[in-house]
Amino acid sequence: RSRPRRFSRLARPGTAMTFRTIRCDGLPASRSPFRVVDREDRELEWVNDFPDAQCVRGVQPLTLRSYANLSLPFVRWWNQQPNVDIRNFRAERFTESTLVDYVRSQVDRRPKPSPEHINMRSTMLRRLFRFHFYQDMPHSPYLIQRSWYCRSPLGYGRGRTATASADLKLKVPQRVIQPLSREQVQRFWHSFRTARDLAMVALMLLNGLRSREVLALQLEDLLFGEAQVRVHGKGARLRLLPPPPETIRPLRCYLQTERPLTNASQVFVSLKGHARGRAMTPAGLRSSFRRHRKTSSVAQANPHRFRHTFGSDMVCAGVSLPALRRLMGHAHIQTTLLYIQLAPQDVFAEYARAVAQIARLAQPPLV
Repeated sequence: RSRPRRFSRLARPGTAMTFRTIRCDGLPASRSPFRVVDREDRELEWVNDFPDAQCVRGVQPLTLRSYANLSLPFVRWWNQQPNVDIRNFRAERFTESTLVDYVRSQVDRRPKPSPEHINMRSTMLRRLFRFHFYQDMPHSPYLIQRSWYCRSPLGYGRGRTATASADLKLKVPQRVIQPLSREQVQRFWHSFRTARDLAMVALMLLNGLRSREVLALQLEDLLFGEAQVRVHGKGARLRLLPPPPETIRPLRCYLQTERPLTNASQVFVSLKGHARGRAMTPAGLRSSFRRHRKTSSVAQANPHRFRHTFGSDMVCAGVSLPALRRLMGHAHIQTTLLYIQLAPQDVFAEYARAVAQIARLAQPPLV
């Protein structure tokens, strides 16, 4: 039975790739719309079964797409190995040595994927193995082990030596948050000419919303009477934010004067062209930012950089980490900790203040 298919941008018809990811719009809601298929559009069942199971759990479409795309490099590499039946995923053929060989092939690729992507792909492989065979990946001569001596939490009894496999992960460079300067924000802000664009930038800069969260805002999420905005974040997590007057003013102006008459439930829609009145897409948002980067000459300005600027400004203003985590919708406090980064001038100021205090205490009292 034929199903309607819409090919994703990553895998267009006519490409020479043996396997690719496509999107199928006519599938039941219990199945992932993103499928890994071969050149003849035959599905690779052992790969697609995993996102199907996650779809039943209610995982978001973007996450389902990432599952398919993270599995795709291994499928292509595995298909090139000798004596491999790509449609038969057998446990005895797959060990940690296979994983090491796969990671080595990723490191040797040109252009080389980033360490983060290689680690995500190897983690995806471990999850696939655990999903199909209900056990962790078997050991091999490549197994990296670490041992430590541990005792009872209460401090009594004989200790024992615990052993665990160390995950084969590449060393990832430390992530550095680079916010925009005040002068860059002003230049980029003054390049906008519509209340819609000003409202979107205000939500990112003054409320820390992600670009997808801005585009997903519904009219019913604007609770002006309660001075709140309902935000649907990652993992279907919901949070309420108090928008400042600098955000409410352009939002009201856009809704009252610029927004076309349309049945779209999304707040932000296209203002002109053949898509007038339709919900704004991520591609449209990127195009808008690309145009204003050229106008303002602020090459570093992008939607997520404004979110980083918001987080850094909140830390400098003394907002506590738990409060900042709730404001930004982080699932883990470790992500919020990335925003605690002191600039060199801040370090020098703290040092000068400490030296002055020490020198003042060391001076002998005046007689």
